[in-house]
Amino acid sequence: MTRGGHKIKSGAPERRCIASGESGPTKTMVRFVVGPDAEVIPDIAGKLPGRGIWVTSERSAIDLAVKKGLFSKAAKTKVKVADDLADQVEKLLRQRLTNTIAMARKAGIAICGLEKVKISLETGKAKLLLQASNGSERAKRELRPPNGEETRIQCLNSDELGLAFGRDNVIHAAIMPGGISKRVLLEANRLIGLQKVE
Repeated sequence: MTRGGHKIKSGAPERRCIASGESGPTKTMVRFVVGPDAEVIPDIAGKLPGRGIWVTSERSAIDLAVKKGLFSKAAKTKVKVADDLADQVEKLLRQRLTNTIAMARKAGIAICGLEKVKISLETGKAKLLLQASNGSERAKRELRPPNGEETRIQCLNSDELGLAFGRDNVIHAAIMPGGISKRVLLEANRLIGLQKVE
């Protein structure tokens, strides 16, 4: 127990979001640090030196933190914040997700192509179903995600998926079980919150 009688939670580390004031697991948040020139820098990997400032991985939360000057308040000093900070974070998360899928491919647990993906789903080998956001809705509905809709990832377009697989474009892909599959899902969930609503 902590002071105040609250139970200590075990497991994933938690931080407080400067926008909502609520605590949550760091895997659902984005860390920022203040650079040497007093500019707020997104730390997508969570490894940059300096005191971390945490925001829930949602566009609305980052926009609110920028608008209300919450980064300066959290840093306890005047800091420079880009007006398009949420766009910067979205771009970095897209790159990180694409790179993570590419690592899964190199590790031999990611495949692409409609027929290969269908077989992996039918045989129960697939852990995640990846489908391009700009793919045919009819074609996408033909494939069922392995463990419910939360295992269907549709936040990258065909060019971005293609980049991960070393091809011009990819519409359907699957990730097999393994440690990287958890990272792919984690990064996809962080990205989903940053996407602009069309």
